[in-house]
Amino acid sequence: MKQKVNRKLDRRNFLKVVGTGVAASGAALYGCSSGNPDTTGGNFRGEVPTDKMTYRINPHTGDKVSLLGYGCMRWPLRTTAEGTEEIDQEAINELVDYAIAHGVNYFDTAPPYVRGWSEEATGIALSRHPRDSYFIATKMSNHRLAGQGLSPQELFKESVDMYHRSLQYLQTDYIDYYLLHTIGGGDGIPFHKERFEDNGLLDYLLKEREEGRIRNLGFSFHGDVKVYDYLLQSDIQWDFVQIQLNYIDWQHASGRNVNAEYLLGELEKRNIPAVIMEPLLGGRLARIPAPAMNILKGLRIDDTPASWAFRYAGTPENVLTVLSGMVYMEHLQENIRTYAPLIPLNEEEYKAIDEVTEIMLSADYVPCTECQYCMPCPYGLDIPGVFAHYNRCVSVGRILKSPHDENYRNARREFLIGYDCSVPKLRQASHCIGCNICAAHCPQQIKIPQEMQRIDTYVETLKQETPF
Repeated sequence: MKQKVNRKLDRRNFLKVVGTGVAASGAALYGCSSGNPDTTGGNFRGEVPTDKMTYRINPHTGDKVSLLGYGCMRWPLRTTAEGTEEIDQEAINELVDYAIAHGVNYFDTAPPYVRGWSEEATGIALSRHPRDSYFIATKMSNHRLAGQGLSPQELFKESVDMYHRSLQYLQTDYIDYYLLHTIGGGDGIPFHKERFEDNGLLDYLLKEREEGRIRNLGFSFHGDVKVYDYLLQSDIQWDFVQIQLNYIDWQHASGRNVNAEYLLGELEKRNIPAVIMEPLLGGRLARIPAPAMNILKGLRIDDTPASWAFRYAGTPENVLTVLSGMVYMEHLQENIRTYAPLIPLNEEEYKAIDEVTEIMLSADYVPCTECQYCMPCPYGLDIPGVFAHYNRCVSVGRILKSPHDENYRNARREFLIGYDCSVPKLRQASHCIGCNICAAHCPQQIKIPQEMQRIDTYVETLKQETPF
């Protein structure tokens, strides 16, 4: 991929950004408006084509995979009469039907997604279609079983049981794309070996590939790059690898992530297709500050920030598919338009993205992607919700530095009312006790208790109208 020249939980009622990122209405900032929130950064008009999807060919199997992949981490939920939440299967069926009708054929899930409901819900929706009309991706998510004192034999049995449950929930006798989930975590190579090698699990999965019950075997990466290199340098032929790639992480990855420029380059050397996760960096790249938005509008006035980010992620030819967790029909429609067909970025547009990157890096974001791996909080806090509200206010320039800031009163009111509307009081940052249980699960390696304390201090400063 070319880069700078000469330079280096269901949220159906949750607060989301409305508008282009240049401005936001009071209702959107308060987070109390009804209807379908739009996190893509604008209303993309025009018909949704059914026959123009861009496809990439997997060189190992010849699979013709849609460049837009459906990430099933954030399926819609609904509230029951008893006040509890459950999967909204009707809404999921509608989204899946629409996606398939418009050329999307790659669906990515995992045992822990959506509180453990995603695989079964995805299986119900997909099983209503011919099996050869879609590709299923799911994962060996035994990372929370390892390190718990299980013997190798016990860990192997629990992991194989997880694999068979995936087949059952997905209503299939084979999995198209199977991943070793969240490789690189824990203490690196020793943790990987405990999960997959010392207990014989990797040999078992390779045998399943030989038998055809796994058609493509790969891994998803977050963390210690030594594990990434270790797996790529092994004698195993990996059919694909899933990495985090977006224009911030290309050369400025933070936390446990590694620069995507390196990750993709290593895959390209070996002709291993890349599956892309976090093209919007948890929605941050759909909600960009006004100066950044103005740069992009100067080149393509009708395009949203989200469409720019998806074009960036999809332009490299070694990318097999780009995953998007699309809870709302509007997001699905816009992303289909972006890839039906893809218009690759050109040199001028890459330079514009470099300028946007510099602006984004100077902003005061919490690098949360809302992946939900930190949840559930044992004390009931909505950690991603707290970070999402703060980040949304950063993106529209509503984080105050002084009581003397312009529009202080309005911005103060917008932040506080929006916070209460989007995150119930008992789930806000003020109730964090700093137990640090969540931090160990964060792929971005965010110091969650410290960030929660920082946001709570900011909130209390606004409430009391004390000097910053």
